[in-house]
Amino acid sequence: MMRVVLIGAGNLATNLGKALHRKGDVEVVQVFSRTLESAAQLAGVLHCGAVNSLDEVVRDADVYVVSVKDSVLANVIGQLCPGRETGVFLHTAGSMPMTMFEGKARHYGVFYPMQTFSKSMELDFSEIPCFVEASDELTQRAIRHLGTVSTRLIPLSSADRKYVHLAAVFACNFSNHCYSLAAQVLEPHGIPFDVMLPLIDETARKVHQLSPREAQTGPAVRYDENVIAAQMALIEQPKAREIYELMTHSIHDQL
Repeated sequence: MMRVVLIGAGNLATNLGKALHRKGDVEVVQVFSRTLESAAQLAGVLHCGAVNSLDEVVRDADVYVVSVKDSVLANVIGQLCPGRETGVFLHTAGSMPMTMFEGKARHYGVFYPMQTFSKSMELDFSEIPCFVEASDELTQRAIRHLGTVSTRLIPLSSADRKYVHLAAVFACNFSNHCYSLAAQVLEPHGIPFDVMLPLIDETARKVHQLSPREAQTGPAVRYDENVIAAQMALIEQPKAREIYELMTHSIHDQL
């Protein structure tokens, strides 16, 4: 039985923790979060201990999965790893290099599940591509053990992984922001956002069979200047108008 500690109790850690808990050959023994309430909430689901001090993290786990904000990752690693001669240390960040562990841990790597996570949304973890990197064979074995939660374990260097993360920001975060802008357009006119859902779903479905370029439709493809000008006149927020104009030119330029 592999003993795992989760450092972090956010969206990713919650979903990964649940997936590991279901495996049967992994025991999550402890959850750390700066907020004890958050740690206890996840620990309650996983039936393990909860702490809010890195000094209280157990020292005999096999793997420590560090899943915290990029801005505090270096600080957490600096507090957690030194003085621990055993254990494999992994972070889950798409844009941060594996070398953050150098000089602080003997065995270390990256386990980056590329997906958008929310605590309230249950996902099939087996379908999620997990990009991994290891400092040595011991770490590779630990990653392979954990990685059975997914059918898509993909070795990738830190140098290349940052481009995967960048692509994910365009494909997910920016797209979701466009949904938010669409909702802002509809709301003042009493039109519910859910009228967009069939369109959103079909747009996502199409790129399973067509390239994004082949699937592109809309006034920017035709460069219908009358429609484009009329729509820009409807947009009251300067930032949203700027996004519309930039996206229109970007779409047209790529075709």
